[in-house]
Amino acid sequence: MEKTFSILTLGCKVNQYESEAMSELFESRGYRQVENDDFSDVYIVNTCTVTNLSDRKSRQFIRKSKKNNPNSVVAVVGCYSQVSPEEVKSIEGVDVVVGTTERNRIVDLIEESKKNNEKINIVKELKNVREFANTTNFDSNNRTRAYMKVQDGCNRFCTYCIIPFARGPIRSRTIEDSVREARTLADRGFKEIVLTGIHIGSFGMDLGDMRLIDLIEAIAEVDGIERIRLSSVEPLIITDDFMERAVKTGKLCDHFHLSLQSGSNNILKAMNRRYTREDYIEKANIIRKYMPHAGLTTDIIVGFPGESQEDFEDSMKIVKEVGFSRIHVFKYSKRKNTRAAVMKNQIDGNVKKERSEKLIALGEEYQEIFERENMKTTQSVLFEEKHDGVYYGYTTNYIRVKAKSEEDLTNKIKKVKILDTGEIANCEVLGD
Repeated sequence: MEKTFSILTLGCKVNQYESEAMSELFESRGYRQVENDDFSDVYIVNTCTVTNLSDRKSRQFIRKSKKNNPNSVVAVVGCYSQVSPEEVKSIEGVDVVVGTTERNRIVDLIEESKKNNEKINIVKELKNVREFANTTNFDSNNRTRAYMKVQDGCNRFCTYCIIPFARGPIRSRTIEDSVREARTLADRGFKEIVLTGIHIGSFGMDLGDMRLIDLIEAIAEVDGIERIRLSSVEPLIITDDFMERAVKTGKLCDHFHLSLQSGSNNILKAMNRRYTREDYIEKANIIRKYMPHAGLTTDIIVGFPGESQEDFEDSMKIVKEVGFSRIHVFKYSKRKNTRAAVMKNQIDGNVKKERSEKLIALGEEYQEIFERENMKTTQSVLFEEKHDGVYYGYTTNYIRVKAKSEEDLTNKIKKVKILDTGEIANCEVLGD
């Protein structure tokens, strides 16, 4: 009899990668994946705990899963279960609780729970974890761009962030193993790799003299991999040496998600970020010196405890000074067991909402400016999918474009001329 499973993934690109790796494990054992709303034998909730909203979504899906099939096995994995295992275990309908390790055992644990009709909780303490857990994923749903997890954990302990407690200390994948996966991905037709991790700027610090740029250079040597893209990085890894070496590879995309969080030095210090607004602007300028058309995206938190109107205005100003191509705005969310949760001068929710709306509007304005600056320029696009005769893809600096073509453009890199602006810009495919 056919067995089915469903995975709901919340949160970051690392979670997406790990969910796809778990999917491969299930499929290798004869399970068939179904949609989240479908009747299923097994439901997996791969959780995020960055915000209270993430926790709430996880609980809602757990309850919904049992309604879909009261006899199903429900497993909760990931960051929420790592930091609050007893809370997760107490939710009605949960059968298996796994943290941010042991995911490679997920199928066995579920079958054991089903067979013995018992609840299983194997969340482990992370402080002594030192080895990178290899969860190779060769079967990405996207056939043109593959995510590769190369790092886990974080040692930064920003005052608002629960992630070091959810993921433990930094662990890096070896360059040799990363290159091995890159070769397999290239053999399977992938042209772009996105390097992802919890804090990839820390890559290699536990391996001795290795750093992120060494990994980029090694993967750039793999035949068939034409583009390398980075997930979120902290500004302090950007140096002239890093950029010179990155440009020399000819494969690193000119798109950087450069983590900011606030444009105020007062708030950056209170957050335990390890740079100033002046440092950040300097790093953005270094990127643009080597990659003039680079897309710079970032995250900004509004309403951090003690954020004055002047502090907020500093965040507005830095958006204009850097000229971000896109910003993601988050209202500060109090997380239990973080230092910021007990700080004085917590900001009223209405003030957070007002500041968030202003910053989002400013971000949209500068996104449009960036798109206008790229109009009529020639860009390189990896076309990823086709719908109703129209091909869609991304430029190296992360502008989404569409084009009509008699030629099959799927998984091909083409030079294009961008014709307009918008959520998805029209482009003209140029000759080879």
